[in-house]
Amino acid sequence: MGNLVAIVGRPNVGKSTLFNRLTQSRRAIVDEEAGTTRDRQYGLSEWCGHDFSVIDTGGWVVNSEDVFEEEINRQVTIAIEEADVIMFVVDVLNGITDLDLMVANILRKSKKPVILVANKVDTFDLQYQAAEFYKLGLGEPFILSAINGLGSGEVLDELVKHFDSEAPEELEDLPHFAVVGRPNAGKSSIINAFIGEDRHIVTDIAGTTRDSIYARYNKFGRDFYLVDTAGIRKKAKVNEDIEYYSVIRAIRAIESSDVCILMIDGTRGIEGQDLNIFSLIQKNRKGLVVCVNKWDLVEDKSTKAIKTYENAIRERFSPFTDFPIIFTSALTKQRIFKVMETAMQVYENKKRKVPTAKLNELFLPLIENYPPPAYKGKYVKIKYVAQLPDTQVPTFVFFANLPQYIKLPYMRFLENKLRANWEFTGTPILLFPRQK
Repeated sequence: MGNLVAIVGRPNVGKSTLFNRLTQSRRAIVDEEAGTTRDRQYGLSEWCGHDFSVIDTGGWVVNSEDVFEEEINRQVTIAIEEADVIMFVVDVLNGITDLDLMVANILRKSKKPVILVANKVDTFDLQYQAAEFYKLGLGEPFILSAINGLGSGEVLDELVKHFDSEAPEELEDLPHFAVVGRPNAGKSSIINAFIGEDRHIVTDIAGTTRDSIYARYNKFGRDFYLVDTAGIRKKAKVNEDIEYYSVIRAIRAIESSDVCILMIDGTRGIEGQDLNIFSLIQKNRKGLVVCVNKWDLVEDKSTKAIKTYENAIRERFSPFTDFPIIFTSALTKQRIFKVMETAMQVYENKKRKVPTAKLNELFLPLIENYPPPAYKGKYVKIKYVAQLPDTQVPTFVFFANLPQYIKLPYMRFLENKLRANWEFTGTPILLFPRQK
């Protein structure tokens, strides 16, 4: 599993700005007003070859005019329990406040590594003011300007020192399939149907499953781990702490799986939350099987209805459209073994290696007939194609004289040809143009 870093601190010290800098995105809204961040932001980051997940535990402060103590207390406690490393952000301009002291107290008692970050050092003159944060008893404060990046390298160097370098004790080296989806889409029911025993509590109340549970499946010549994850809730609905845990754990389950079985409620169609989960699966480059559950409750089961449903799903998930869709009912056990077989197939596809000779045999004549468009009068020539060994997903390199002029539409065209000629259904594949 990847390392998880939580950013904590009182409102308006720049947690979201730091989050945006770490994840190189602008997803968290940044505003002068305290308490702008109302939902937990999650992103992936990388430094010196270490991948890690970042959670911005933004102002949990719900419409309170008074002190935010209780809320911050809860937020920090959750972060301590779930994260591997905690970044505690304080504000050089304001100095130490009572809330900072309160957070520092909780953090000192925890056994987790804490990095103290003195933010808003936007000019060199301000760095000397960081010295007062030694008072917090959390060691040396690292100076940082999250806005312009001053000092971020030192903070990140310190951060990666705390990561587990040795891999955690692995469950046996078998495929890991994570069952993910919105609450109440039938994830636990389908796992019970697979295993043939009710080891998961199933109720009509969304959010019954609160933990990620590993189940070893070893029947009919198949052997793998199933990970059931608590339903991923829309952010607005995540008001209980337990819900927040389960979102983090579901994210971790996606990160530690090979193939994700995305459950969609057939009676409700695709909702925004399904797209969010899909993009998490994409971001983490996992195999995908889409499973439309509760098909026994859908009235119109004609071939035409199925086709329409499939097209709707592919349209919403585009540009990645090459994945299997299976219509199931966990209740009547309809087609549930097909889900497993398909997940196994996607796992195999993810490991597929194509011989270099075969790649060049297909692509060189093809590229000659359909070369990349010329750019500013320069002709782009692709000379050679190879697949990289030992990658998480199938990765292909196209060596060219002017790789910088090969644009995305042409790379998509090449990817489609790859998929048409070899079985890569359900797995993302990466293509890179490189200098010959």
